[in-house]
Amino acid sequence: MTLIIIAVVLLLIVVYGVGVYNKLIRLRNQSEESGAAIDAHLKKRYDLIPNIVETVKGYASHEKETLVGVIEARNKAMAATTLVEKNDAANAFSSTLKSLFALSESYPDLKANQGFLDLQKQLQMIEDELLHARKYYNAVVSDINTIIQTVPSSIVASLTHFEKLPYLAIEEEARERVSVSFSK
Repeated sequence: MTLIIIAVVLLLIVVYGVGVYNKLIRLRNQSEESGAAIDAHLKKRYDLIPNIVETVKGYASHEKETLVGVIEARNKAMAATTLVEKNDAANAFSSTLKSLFALSESYPDLKANQGFLDLQKQLQMIEDELLHARKYYNAVVSDINTIIQTVPSSIVASLTHFEKLPYLAIEEEARERVSVSFSK
């Protein structure tokens, strides 16, 4: 009788371990899939930038420093290899992109150009998709990290060499408090 109880307990432990392992594999695959989706959105974003730069160049050709900065940031972002590096480079790229659009404020003809407005709209759609992809990735990472760090599933995670995954963070400028002033 004791042997049967021990066998049942061992069987339950093995079934639990297999269940946790399978869940970890499923979550790891989801994190890889969401990372690939982020890559796809970043590629779309980077492919759109030369068109925006060329449009701006036609109106503001003497603003070479800003345009070169955007292209350099784009090239650095495209050269990043890991997901964390890509995210950091994308955040730095966002800063240069903001300067490009701030530049467009100085050129009323550019702001009214339908091609520029269409490119800006496309970029905004890509930014929204990218934001949703990052949120999904971070949600999956949260799930996998919770399983890896909580007992008893942490035992299975350590035995199968699963490690905590990094979250994707936003750029520092997006964290800064927005100042609104109604003074005249």
